[in-house]
Amino acid sequence: MNYIIIGNSAAAIGAVEAIRKNDKENPIKIISEEEYTVYSRPLISYLLAGKVTTKRMYFRGEDFYEKNKVIKILGHKAIGINCDQRYVSLENKEMIKFDKLLISTGGKPIIPGIKGLKNERVFGFTTWSDVDKIAKISREVKEGVVIGGGMIGIKAAEALCEIGIKVTIVELADTVLSRALDKEASQIIQNQLKEAGVDIITGSEVSEVIGKGSEVVEGVILKDGRRIRCDFVVVAIGVFPNIDIVKGTKIKVKRGIIVDEHMETDIRGIYAAGDVAEAYDSIIGEERPIPIWPLAIRQGRVAGSNMSGLVTTYPGGFPMNAIEFSGIPTISLGITDPKEDGYEIIKKTDIQKGIYKKIIIKENRIVGAVFVGEIDRAGIITGLIKDKIDVRDFKKDLLAGDLGLISLPKEMRRKKLERGRGVTV
Repeated sequence: MNYIIIGNSAAAIGAVEAIRKNDKENPIKIISEEEYTVYSRPLISYLLAGKVTTKRMYFRGEDFYEKNKVIKILGHKAIGINCDQRYVSLENKEMIKFDKLLISTGGKPIIPGIKGLKNERVFGFTTWSDVDKIAKISREVKEGVVIGGGMIGIKAAEALCEIGIKVTIVELADTVLSRALDKEASQIIQNQLKEAGVDIITGSEVSEVIGKGSEVVEGVILKDGRRIRCDFVVVAIGVFPNIDIVKGTKIKVKRGIIVDEHMETDIRGIYAAGDVAEAYDSIIGEERPIPIWPLAIRQGRVAGSNMSGLVTTYPGGFPMNAIEFSGIPTISLGITDPKEDGYEIIKKTDIQKGIYKKIIIKENRIVGAVFVGEIDRAGIITGLIKDKIDVRDFKKDLLAGDLGLISLPKEMRRKKLERGRGVTV
């Protein structure tokens, strides 16, 4: 039995650990275009800001690969899959046979059709390599433009501010973080960004990066003709599933690779997990990509278990985003800004303290939430969403500062306590 994993991030590590629980001997090979051993991508902004060391970046210890008998094929790009003859082809023309294959190629940065993006001082912000490139020029530059005001763009802006660079964010939507938060929560973060010295231009977009040759950036031109001076540009519009490896194969895709509850594609023995996969969203009841780290790990574990013979089902997940800027923590869960009828909204706002809480309920079950400034009860709300608990009898307590186990129905308290003691109920 030969296990091959394409990609070397969260889903891959989850799969390796699950395989090794069931199969201690058969070889596992990980193929990755990046030369780094597995690291925590959510930490790249903290690395640039100097808040974490390079040692802290690694998601597992130095002995992870050796301990799990993993053969690393790093710094090599996989460019094709032959589903019939069961091999993966590499850019160096090598062909590697597999019996079970996991595709965990993650997300690919969205690159807009903007003139001048091929300049050497235009960077992405999704990998350690991106951060290394920015760090190398950081002492030479004073002003930067971040294209995109989503999670990636905000974290990029935060890190750049930390190292003393003047930042302007250009965002197409009316507010930053428009996909993760509602307008009220987004406005709180936007105000905080401005207080920290970040210039924000919303409802606009960059049409051109201008400079001298391919090595010097002098600024950007917006669609309305305005010019913003800068020394470099970070493109942080977002990511979409990196399905390049399956193009031209029999593997079915929509936005991402289609998988079943076992994380298996329509081709037997070929699995997909993480940001590249369209897995089950337990709130909306449909399959779609949800590009977040914890779900990638979970999906990888389910895939690895099934690859190695232990039938395991993925229960589904839902979007969860967390960000902190200038000491204001923010968490969003599930549906945050429903546009249709049939939803009940509960809110609590304290503008002076920078606190905003919102619970979204449908048919007496929580389907989403937003917490800004005060997030200590977000874990309880997450559990209520995950377990699909009927909250009709304690809605009034959901935003209470003392919400806890005692607030929950008696039967639910009993089950949670018994689970905590390891009792199956």
